[in-house]
Amino acid sequence: MYNQRKEDPNKVQINHEIRAHELRVMGPEGENLGVMSKREAMAKAEEYELDLIVVSAKAVPPVAKITDYGKFTYEQKKKQREVRAKSSTTETKVAQVKIGTGERDKELKADRIQKWLLEGHRVKVDLFLWGRYKYMEPAFLTERLERFLEMLLVPYKIADPIKKSPKGFSCTIERDKTKPAPTKEELKEKMQERAMATKKEKKEKKKANKEILSAKVDNITE
Repeated sequence: MYNQRKEDPNKVQINHEIRAHELRVMGPEGENLGVMSKREAMAKAEEYELDLIVVSAKAVPPVAKITDYGKFTYEQKKKQREVRAKSSTTETKVAQVKIGTGERDKELKADRIQKWLLEGHRVKVDLFLWGRYKYMEPAFLTERLERFLEMLLVPYKIADPIKKSPKGFSCTIERDKTKPAPTKEELKEKMQERAMATKKEKKEKKKANKEILSAKVDNITE
């Protein structure tokens, strides 16, 4: 039984692989050289010392361009990357913090959120509440969530304002494209500055608590 091989419709037809007998030919600079036979088009490509490549096989007659094959494939791959980038779907990521979350853990969560924002995603930030925390003042809880958002170094805007949610309080943010996003180097530098500031604040707080404790002991011994 004869098994007819199906040809790949996406395969690039180049030079002697071109099946059409007549072509509309474009020159290296995109100029229209008119309709000519395959043989004439091949001869023209040889004059330029370039390749003859079909760029629109479904046109009547098919359109071919005289160009360098390496340059052509590079441009095609570049276009495909741009199409994929534009067609990438925006997701809504979810990040969760708690009242008792430590500073280091909050920094890690903030860094993850920043990465999502730079990738073009929205982020739903949940302040998870449990037990007695559910009955605390809404103003206090809103302020705690706002304080966490202040840790973000990537410019953002509120897509969905802070409100009560099944898990506690939440809001949705997205990158503010009207403001320039920091480069990786700038973001790294700012993160290091933030870490140093947090470390200094902890040290000063510890010193202050130690002085208060020392003062209390002195009062007792007097």
